[in-house]
Amino acid sequence: MSTVKNKEVSKTKKINSIIKFNIMAIILIAIFCIALTPVTLQNDTFYTIKIGEHIVKDGIDMQDPFSWHENLAYTYPHWAYDVITYFIYNSFGMTGIYVTTCILSAILGISIYLVNTKLAKNQILSFLITIGVMYLIRGYIAARAQLVTFILFILTIFFIEKFLESKKKRYAIGLIIIPILIANLHLAVFPFYFVLYLPYIAQYIIACFAETIIYRKTTVRQLKNKIKKLSKMENQEEKLSEAKKELKELEEKIDKIKIKRSKELQNPYKIKLNRNDNVKWLILIMIICLFTGLLTPLGTTPYTYLVKTMQGNTQNINEHLPMTITNETEVICTLILFLAMLIFTKVKIRLSDLFMLGGLCYLMLASRRQITMFALVCSLIFNRLIMDLISQYTKIKLEDIMKKITSAIGIISISIIMLGFSYYMAKDKINDSYIDESTYPVQACDYILNNIDLGQARFYNEYNYGSYMLYRGIPVFIDSRADLYAPEFSGKQDDIFMDFIETSNISKFYEDTFEKYKITHVITYKNSKMNMIIAKTNDKKYKELYSDKYFVVYERITE
Repeated sequence: MSTVKNKEVSKTKKINSIIKFNIMAIILIAIFCIALTPVTLQNDTFYTIKIGEHIVKDGIDMQDPFSWHENLAYTYPHWAYDVITYFIYNSFGMTGIYVTTCILSAILGISIYLVNTKLAKNQILSFLITIGVMYLIRGYIAARAQLVTFILFILTIFFIEKFLESKKKRYAIGLIIIPILIANLHLAVFPFYFVLYLPYIAQYIIACFAETIIYRKTTVRQLKNKIKKLSKMENQEEKLSEAKKELKELEEKIDKIKIKRSKELQNPYKIKLNRNDNVKWLILIMIICLFTGLLTPLGTTPYTYLVKTMQGNTQNINEHLPMTITNETEVICTLILFLAMLIFTKVKIRLSDLFMLGGLCYLMLASRRQITMFALVCSLIFNRLIMDLISQYTKIKLEDIMKKITSAIGIISISIIMLGFSYYMAKDKINDSYIDESTYPVQACDYILNNIDLGQARFYNEYNYGSYMLYRGIPVFIDSRADLYAPEFSGKQDDIFMDFIETSNISKFYEDTFEKYKITHVITYKNSKMNMIIAKTNDKKYKELYSDKYFVVYERITE
């Protein structure tokens, strides 16, 4: 009785330790995520507010209302997120948007932690890995639709893994709901949702082939057909007996091969290959989800948006460019850790994880913004490998560490460390304003609205602050909705986006662009290449109307 009682007491203490640690971890992760959230709003947030306002007032008309270019087709790729953001802004202003971003950032961090603890079955490593992931993707935490889809993607992995483990309907329902949300909140990443299924399907197909001895099965079928024919023929007893004996020997040989392969699969050298027949149902779910892109007021846009983006020149946007390895020290260190564990240790990796890791590495190298997906999804793989490494090479029991951490001294120590780290990450942002006047032409827009007839003006502006101008009600030449200005989306022959790129980097003479689009006014950064040329050459075609520390406004003289 005492032994049973001791076990129950030990189990109760273990559960209490886990509960204490979870509470501490969730609070500290939330604080850290809030500390990472920038106060200053990003350019996309400004057009998000105005598009949400436009949809509420005029509906989704598939036309752009903010540029002075006429009849530009617009796809409203995150219309639902835009509307929600507008309602928040309309009720609580910029503070509401900042607080919402903090909440979403905290939800993302907590989701990463909880998914890791559920799938990797540990709390301590999950906490450390979550902090590392959020630090790695800190540059992508902003009031943008992508923050919501990060949460949805980490939940997708959780639902896939739990469905394969249990085949419960609630996980299948979750997998069907998520692409509906993506198609309305951020349809640009709709195809990526299905990429997450592929490693599991690929592993299942390879596992099926691994269990199949094709040439021997063909021989068995041939022998059975031969026996069937011989049994119908007279005076063929001897041949029939030989065929049956040959079939029996072959089947015994096949059974031995299967047993040998089964043992090899149970204890593989490096790659774990398991056949999970629930994948067949996962494929059915994926097929159902393919049609969820139609559950949006945007028609077939979820299926065509990414294709058009890949065809166009908008890949010149900074976040779409290939990753420069030398500029991503944290990513390089992470990849080195993965390679070191896989090459120099006895840890074993699931084939699906290997496919996921390799595929996301390729996507990350091809487009730097995929660093986020690499960090989010591969955190689970990293967690599993670390757990395997600990079990292989140490006698450390995480339960013992958990007891020490959840003691009063442990909780206080970790809290002090994490609060100090959070303060370090937040201290440079504390005094920031919602709108950075060195980045966005706040005072210049005040001047424009008070002194220039917008009904007659055609402004040339730059990409990075066009969204702020349209937020202030000034029609723009271009803004950060890059797809809108590419011919694949706009329906125009002119490639407005490339005209801007070539003009801004002076590979095309700015006066040619201005003449082409009948520009009447120019607003530009003071330190831009174009302004340096205009100022240095004292170009008489440009009359300076306004100037401050960061921006200058010109009237273009056409007579």
